[in-house]
Amino acid sequence: MARVLLNNIRKEFDRTEVVHGISLDIAHNEFVVLVGPSGCGKSTTLRMVAGLEEITDGEIYIGDRMINDVPPKDRDIAMVFQNYALYPHMTVFENMSFGLRLRRTPKEEIKRRVEEAADILNIRELLDRRPRQLSGGQRQRVAMGRAIVRLPQVFLFDEPLSNLDAKLRVQMRTEIKKIHQRVQTTIVYVTHDQVEAMTLADRIVVMNAGNIEQVGTPQEMYETPATRFVAGFIGSPAMNFIPCQVVANGGVAIKFNENLSLPVPEDRVDRYKPFADQDMIFGIRPEHLTEKKAHTNNAMTDFKSPVDVLEPMGMDTMVFTIINGEDVCARSTPNAVAPVGQNMDFSIDMSRMHLIDPRTDKVV
Repeated sequence: MARVLLNNIRKEFDRTEVVHGISLDIAHNEFVVLVGPSGCGKSTTLRMVAGLEEITDGEIYIGDRMINDVPPKDRDIAMVFQNYALYPHMTVFENMSFGLRLRRTPKEEIKRRVEEAADILNIRELLDRRPRQLSGGQRQRVAMGRAIVRLPQVFLFDEPLSNLDAKLRVQMRTEIKKIHQRVQTTIVYVTHDQVEAMTLADRIVVMNAGNIEQVGTPQEMYETPATRFVAGFIGSPAMNFIPCQVVANGGVAIKFNENLSLPVPEDRVDRYKPFADQDMIFGIRPEHLTEKKAHTNNAMTDFKSPVDVLEPMGMDTMVFTIINGEDVCARSTPNAVAPVGQNMDFSIDMSRMHLIDPRTDKVV
């Protein structure tokens, strides 16, 4: 298995630059997920690693070997696509062994590898079936099995779960995580689903408009996003963003309007003071804005606001209120919500707030 290194990679299509000089170091055996909205360049980046797209500039290494001019078949990678790309006239065994047969691998070795992969994926009983006799999840397992039997240095996954229903996606996420733990290989995985990224990745690479916004562990992305884009993209439901002003008069407070100001925790006063009297963006996740609770934490503070919309979710109810013209979502226990149109008491954990400079979109 091997490290993957991207060094200042650029890609142009018809003089339009779609990947803007990105650099990324993926460690041996690491599971890295490229995530971002459609058109951000994540699949193009993966295809450049695979050799399916020619790079405009930069260098790509797998291990110690630069592979810019190496044909895809000689890069020692295996790719799993969004569509399963199985041969309909072949059995599962034949589909999984096809690449090995092209390489003239001995029959006994082919049989051993296919059966080992089938056991890992729990599809041994399907080896004699054809793709039309399989469910979507089973076909995706076969496509993964076809990659596993090759024992590549790097696995590349291009949105492999997009065609599956919601329940099956959750199941297959678990299966892919188990496969990585058992096979212990380097995986580069592309998705637009931030939940997939959070649950699968050792590190997440958030891409936006052909650039890397931030690289970090799932917890780092959640707790310390570097930009407004990352803060809003990672987390479900999405982070709330509210226009505000920083007010410094002894302490520091976040002022939303004449009726609502919230004190900043002491450990953030020095960080936020330089932004006094400036228009800023206040960010808070719904789980850090709840129904009023008893608390001794100095960072917790309470306020009232009218309920605009309720969305029952079973264990929780999403409560929407309006602050400074913005819809703001809070996560509440169902029996604590006020009726629509009435004031509700909220508690907010200001130690989990994010202050964003709208001029740079950076979290300060």
